[in-house]
Amino acid sequence: MLTLASKLKRDDGLKGSRTSASTSDSTRRVSVRDKLLVKEVAELEANLPCTCKVHFPDPNKLHCFQLTVSPDFLFCFVFLIDEGYYQGGKFQFETEVPDAYNMVPPRVKCLTKIWHPNITETGEICLSLLREHSIDGTGWAPTRTLKDVVWGLNSLFTDLLNFDDPLNIEAAEHHLRDKEDFRDKVDEYIKRYAR
Repeated sequence: MLTLASKLKRDDGLKGSRTSASTSDSTRRVSVRDKLLVKEVAELEANLPCTCKVHFPDPNKLHCFQLTVSPDFLFCFVFLIDEGYYQGGKFQFETEVPDAYNMVPPRVKCLTKIWHPNITETGEICLSLLREHSIDGTGWAPTRTLKDVVWGLNSLFTDLLNFDDPLNIEAAEHHLRDKEDFRDKVDEYIKRYAR
């Protein structure tokens, strides 16, 4: 992370030697994104839920990172929260922050095959803050940050687990039909794909 931050500071010093005509509009957008990401990644790393880990395969590319969510028994201040169905699994998410960030949300895909009402088996995710436009008004806004995205993804395994508005309709219907069999299938997926 420091490498990119140093590069951005160095690039700011070189701006005087370039003419504004030689810098393309898309380069400026990437530069704005990268400046935002330097600040947001530092904030994110300081405020990660204890069930999450962030990994940057290339520290010079803060716009591409992986998130691991490991739901488990979790102590938050004084409260004990049981993470429920997905306890014991490790779920990998790939995040790509587009050039137009923060006007558009990051693109996130679940890399771990999972039986979940809000995540398809192919990795698509139903989380309102990842939508550019949301009917309920809780979609993406330029005031949102990567920290919001990570906390939102983490919450898909606890309080945002939503059987009433599913993306994976089959999983939600399975839960309504037979909660115990649903739990068994979740456990089977965790043993097979999320260890």
